Amino acid sequence: MIYVFKTSVDTPSKLEFASTLLDELIPNAIWNFDLEDCDNILRIDSEAEINENILKNEIFDCVELE
Repeated sequence: MIYVFKTSVDTPSKLEFASTLLDELIPNAIWNFDLEDCDNILRIDSEAEINENILKNEIFDCVELE
């Protein structure tokens, strides 16, 4: 399933911290950020359901888009 989120990841340093977190929380998923998009989109392709740890983390703001 593909999940799409609006995030606060807008710099390379924030991307580095977010990458570490995502690799720990969803190690078998494929994900990427679009920092050129005004919403700094995060797309996650994962067979596992995305849990609240992604949405309520201390590294970056994250809101699922419908």
